[in-house]
Amino acid sequence: MNPEATTLPRLHCPQPDTSRYDYLVAPENAETGSIRYFIALDLRQCASLLPRLLGSVIEAIRFLGPQTCALSIIEGNSDDGTGEVLAALRPELDALTTTYYFKTSDINPKKGDRIQKLAQLRNMALQPLVDDTEAVKFSAKNTTIVFLNDVAICLEDILELLHQKRILGADMMCAMDWTYVGPDPTFYDVWIARGMNGDSFFEIPPDGNWNSAWNLFWNNPSAQQRLLSHQPFQVFSCWNGAAAFTATPIMDRTIAFRAHREGECLQGEPQLLCKDMWFHGYGKIAVVPAVNLEYSNEDGKRIKEAKGYVSRWASTPGHRDETIEWQLEPPEKVKCIPKYENQFFEAWNSTQAGT
Repeated sequence: MNPEATTLPRLHCPQPDTSRYDYLVAPENAETGSIRYFIALDLRQCASLLPRLLGSVIEAIRFLGPQTCALSIIEGNSDDGTGEVLAALRPELDALTTTYYFKTSDINPKKGDRIQKLAQLRNMALQPLVDDTEAVKFSAKNTTIVFLNDVAICLEDILELLHQKRILGADMMCAMDWTYVGPDPTFYDVWIARGMNGDSFFEIPPDGNWNSAWNLFWNNPSAQQRLLSHQPFQVFSCWNGAAAFTATPIMDRTIAFRAHREGECLQGEPQLLCKDMWFHGYGKIAVVPAVNLEYSNEDGKRIKEAKGYVSRWASTPGHRDETIEWQLEPPEKVKCIPKYENQFFEAWNSTQAGT
């Protein structure tokens, strides 16, 4: 609850120039009781990350307006104190007048159909948006979902995703997430993410090696140029550790997280969500390369040093937010990667209704 506390180790985050984001705060005459930001997380066994992760979430709630935010967390039956910490947040969040939904689930993605269970857990976190007794607090038109993985994230990362979604008129904005499989950072969510050429963000040969992970968008020069200039670029699908997206198709019960259908490419539930968004007319999906995340405090520090904090790029002299010329049609074919030794392109809307 105290962003200045140093008792427990956490990724250091700069204090951003919030004037860039002031317009995201609801005006004082906004509709009373209307929740504009729905922050969702599925967390398990990550107590050491909570001071940074939840610390930044609390900072975002305080900045955006506690009454205009809701926090929904599904905890996965941890034994490291994660659940106890999350339960202990309730009186603090009640004092902030922030709506807090918290449940513990015994669903274990490591047993049985992993994607199906991950989809269940994500849908549980979003359940208040479609629950008849709770949904009255939200507006399908005005509510934005911020769904975070267990990442080391700063306040400015959350605000930048919201900012770019708003100014670009996007349906969904994602971060870039990274891991360290060696001395250099490697883009992490390669199984999920697809560019507007339908291909993965970097090439993985049939033997499964990641030797080309340094060469992002090797066959997509427009995306590569935007990445290098730290400007958002459109993609077919993404998640990448954090995503901000419109609540409309969730609240309308048009789409939800799901597993693949019979005959459909085996793929992750976030990629399927993006596929369904495209099918229902929500294809303004993009990545914000100024937001770079990792999954621990230690490597989060390394990735911020390597890729830069948001404020490093947003405060660069002469910086301006570039627009995106949205492509309204998805790529004709998208790469399916059920296994690295079995990769192939197929129609983007394979097994969708009427196809």
